[in-house]
Amino acid sequence: MATIFTRIVEGEIPSYKIAESKDFYAFLDINPLAKGHTLVIPKKEVDYIFDVEDNLYKELFLFAKKTGKAIESVIPCKRVGIIVFGLDVPHAHIHLIPINKASDMSFESPKLSLEKEEFEEISSAIRSAFGKM
Repeated sequence: MATIFTRIVEGEIPSYKIAESKDFYAFLDINPLAKGHTLVIPKKEVDYIFDVEDNLYKELFLFAKKTGKAIESVIPCKRVGIIVFGLDVPHAHIHLIPINKASDMSFESPKLSLEKEEFEEISSAIRSAFGKM
């Protein structure tokens, strides 16, 4: 059975897309810790990040780097933090989170509640920045 992320890539479930390539997909987290909180995934379903084939792994992190640079060019923050948990969805993924202090990356913190229009505005701005890189 396909993971929720595969269903997003295939368009079965809507997402606020940031960027897409032949092998990767980046989209806004719908339960964000901060505005611009983005998930980056390989399109190929692999449960555990360290099971991703070496070349795809390197390319995944390069895609995440470009995505992170696009985020920080649009969202005011000191840095874009990166976390790989891999426990919530059985599909390797990277969290990119705009931060100003370490506690901004705590998944114990309350999630933001954003309106559809705000998600659309944020994703459009980051997608545009990504396209210019």
